Amino acid sequence: MTPDDSGTDERPRRATTDDAGVVAQLLHDFNTEFSTPTPGPDELRLRLRKLLAGDDVVVLLVGEPANGLAVLSFRPNVWYEGPVAILDELYVRPDLRGHRLGSALLRAACDLVRDRGGTLMEINVDGEDTEARRFYEARGFSNTEPDGTDPMLYYYQEL
Repeated sequence: MTPDDSGTDERPRRATTDDAGVVAQLLHDFNTEFSTPTPGPDELRLRLRKLLAGDDVVVLLVGEPANGLAVLSFRPNVWYEGPVAILDELYVRPDLRGHRLGSALLRAACDLVRDRGGTLMEINVDGEDTEARRFYEARGFSNTEPDGTDPMLYYYQEL
């Protein structure tokens, strides 16, 4: 295998329902690392088996065994011809960060959105997560509208 231009020869692949357990464990590890609540890998695995069977949620995995993932959700949007994607999660195991696996996952995610006819990918980042903000901004993402200066904000309410 020859390296791609991301500096790694790891090529992300789309997860299948057979990968639900691996994806669940990576997501659980991610939330645990950042002290975020998690329903646990067993509950996540059950949810992922259903979600991965469809086309609205796509998970990309990198490495064998999987060392990182990108979780994308696709939805129609009145302002765009194709689907809009949100990058719900991007995670690389801590001991493998700095090896450009995150860059490979992000590039593959953008390619997938384009391949599906999408022209917009959204990412929500916690304001204090300066490392993630720096990572995305270095790869062309912005938290302002074109020609704008005010940052965009994300609001939510659990129902």
